[in-house]
Amino acid sequence: MAVRIGELLLKEERITAVPLQEALDRQKEKGGKLGFNLVELGFVEDDEIASVLSKQYGVPSINLTQFDVDAGVIDLVPAATAQKYEIVPVSRDGATLTIAMSDPTNVFAVDDIKFMTGYQVEPVVAAQTAIGAAIARYYGNGDEPTNGDGSVDSAEAQELGENQLALASQALEDMPVLSDDDVEVLEEEADTDVVTLEKQGGEAPVVRLVNVVLASAIQKGASDIHIEPYEKEYRIRYRIDGTLYTVMSPPLKFRDAITSRLKIMAKLDIAEKRLPQDGRIKLRLSAEGGPKEIDFRVSCLPTLFGEKIVMRLLDQSKLMLDMTKLGFESASLERFEDAIDRPWGLVLVTGPTGSGKTNTLYSAISKINTPSTNIMTAEDPVEFNLTGVNQVQMRENIGLNFAAALRSFLRQDPNIILVGEIRDFETAEIAVKAALTGHLVLSTLHTNDAPSTVNRLMNMGIEPFLVASAVNLICAQRLVRRVCDNCAEEVPTSPPALEDIGFDAELAATVVPRRGTGCERCRETGYKGRVGLYEVLQVTDDLKEMILMGSSTLEIRKKAIEDGMLTLRSSGLHKIAAGQTTIEEVLKETVK
Repeated sequence: MAVRIGELLLKEERITAVPLQEALDRQKEKGGKLGFNLVELGFVEDDEIASVLSKQYGVPSINLTQFDVDAGVIDLVPAATAQKYEIVPVSRDGATLTIAMSDPTNVFAVDDIKFMTGYQVEPVVAAQTAIGAAIARYYGNGDEPTNGDGSVDSAEAQELGENQLALASQALEDMPVLSDDDVEVLEEEADTDVVTLEKQGGEAPVVRLVNVVLASAIQKGASDIHIEPYEKEYRIRYRIDGTLYTVMSPPLKFRDAITSRLKIMAKLDIAEKRLPQDGRIKLRLSAEGGPKEIDFRVSCLPTLFGEKIVMRLLDQSKLMLDMTKLGFESASLERFEDAIDRPWGLVLVTGPTGSGKTNTLYSAISKINTPSTNIMTAEDPVEFNLTGVNQVQMRENIGLNFAAALRSFLRQDPNIILVGEIRDFETAEIAVKAALTGHLVLSTLHTNDAPSTVNRLMNMGIEPFLVASAVNLICAQRLVRRVCDNCAEEVPTSPPALEDIGFDAELAATVVPRRGTGCERCRETGYKGRVGLYEVLQVTDDLKEMILMGSSTLEIRKKAIEDGMLTLRSSGLHKIAAGQTTIEEVLKETVK
């Protein structure tokens, strides 16, 4: 084992052969593990040893100096046992106890602790010197633990944590903060391994603070949580109805502890701070109407002053699968439904990130999902589970990308194929060929509008005759905030001003836009919820001819409008006339 650690350190150029040999000589003379001797001699740091051990054993690593372990967790493992096996209990999540150890392959230690505590044991790896220091800190003299750098004792941390909980409650005052009994952390694979978040009243305030942030985001209807470190500020923001709001600013000294807590929950490598990481947290929320499960898609990105964490909330209960309620105009919806009812062809949904493309595709799949169809989806990531649909999660690190999944799908006798995104020529080529050989293919592209999607496909390398033959329909979309019905009021606007944004003269004389004045229900913003704007281009025979002739995007757009296509701006004008959204929202998301 020692040789393997040495080889890894050499391979990663953390040490050279001379210091390694000196450490090996010291190990022969005084005993102990190679990593311990390297740290003692000053050749490497604890973090480096933990990172190498993590790779050697294939388990997450942990920096114990960044943890303020609760006394209740320490009490679960007697001092004699901790010293015997060189382990430190780190955290307890329901029926699982996480322990830090230098040798996670020591099954005797794991079994003993499992038998002694009655908990499932999940090991993480740490350097031997760090474990020794932690044992001395928690068991040796009974001193209160610090928050990692020795500057804040547990009493101070508790006080700061209570202050932050109060700030969170104040910032999120329109809804009650969930208690820890209302939240469960679920394992990724199955509901049988449900782990309940215990009451955090006596535990570290950072754990309670993270619970408050997650639970409050769910209650507020946020779509994303941004946790951002700066040089002199640490802030947490929620994206609600497409707009970011700052909800609290914890002390900078809590930065590493909050990051580590979220990484543990998302099963990420705590010691790795130089590379981006992605993970997932699954919670069960006890709310009115019964429990519901919510996924948090976690993304960690190293920035200049620490790791920024963004969490996307995926709430199955908020997935709108009724296509009539998404915001389609009647003519556009009729064209879209006609396209997905065809037995073959390519249907593309386009728009920027966060424009509701996934919701539209899931709604389409839900409408055409019958016991007589075989539906296969390739997604990155799979956001929601759909009954009766075969969903495949992409894994680029092992070669399972969209193109590879598509090839496999064609051997699975599919009727309908959903490709999460067409990113490259290879994926586009297979999708087009599948659409031309008797399959209905649904997918997304990142383009500004529907007509420009045609040229985007050709720029990727798809021949014009294949585009013309394969594509049934292109739907571009945006999301705009919906006027709060509780505080809406009419805003008389002059006809010339309405004509200037696109209304015709006759309609401009009758339209009276609405806006929200702000109330408790909409958090004084005047908006509550969002509605879609849709530009649906049906590829008619005339448009096929134009594509074959190499017509420009402008020419295709002009012909599509003549054939009855509503542009994104026109769809927005319909929403303004219906009092669903405001002029400002439409101008922000569309062009004339």
